[in-house]
Amino acid sequence: MLNNQTIEKLIEMLLTTMARNYKLQAEDSSFEALGFDERFGLLVDQEWISRKNNRQKKLLQNAKFPFYDACIEGIEYLPDRQLDNAKITKLSTCNYINECRNIVIVGATGSGKTYIANAFGTAACRNFYSVKYFRLSELVAELQLARTENNYSKKLKRLKQIKLLILDDWLLYPLNVTEARDLLEIVESRYKKGSIIFCSQVDVGGWHQNLGESVVADAILDRIAHESYKIVVAGNDSMRKRKGLKEDG
Repeated sequence: MLNNQTIEKLIEMLLTTMARNYKLQAEDSSFEALGFDERFGLLVDQEWISRKNNRQKKLLQNAKFPFYDACIEGIEYLPDRQLDNAKITKLSTCNYINECRNIVIVGATGSGKTYIANAFGTAACRNFYSVKYFRLSELVAELQLARTENNYSKKLKRLKQIKLLILDDWLLYPLNVTEARDLLEIVESRYKKGSIIFCSQVDVGGWHQNLGESVVADAILDRIAHESYKIVVAGNDSMRKRKGLKEDG
């Protein structure tokens, strides 16, 4: 017999999936063959799965990936890309996040760096880590705006709370002193506390000259160089071009 008051109470407690499935159980006579523990266990499992799925969906939405459908399974290991399948598979387990280590992805324009980074981000969301994607120019602009609005400290605090930051188009152009110091604040605040994925067309050896003050540059690189896994995407053929060729036939 359906107890409407029970359903109302479940909905009031935001147990909507449990309420819906309780109603389904009451209307389906096949469940009568099950004992109380089995039926209650099914209700709890369905609510738990629903909440996990909703949490994962929210994490993916909040990450703001440009490739919303990127996944480790979708990475293409074409011979000229020279990608290390074993390393990528190992990193997809997200242990580097538990270790508070970083990933540096280096490759030419259009080589698929962003997709790979987003695939790692998706893997992190699937493991219920908070993730946020930024192009470096966007992050620098947001920090500048936060400073003018006297929200700089709050902005840094929010960034610090995110388990994985993805910084794309890393150091494509020289930074001014303020921008470089902002990045030092971020890198320093996350050192041994969070992870960053850096996507760059410039190899690590060329980063120093785009970081302004030598002391600031040294401090940033020191905190990145020794705590990062490196992935080099070889080849000069654009993945965008390849995808276009496939689509055209």
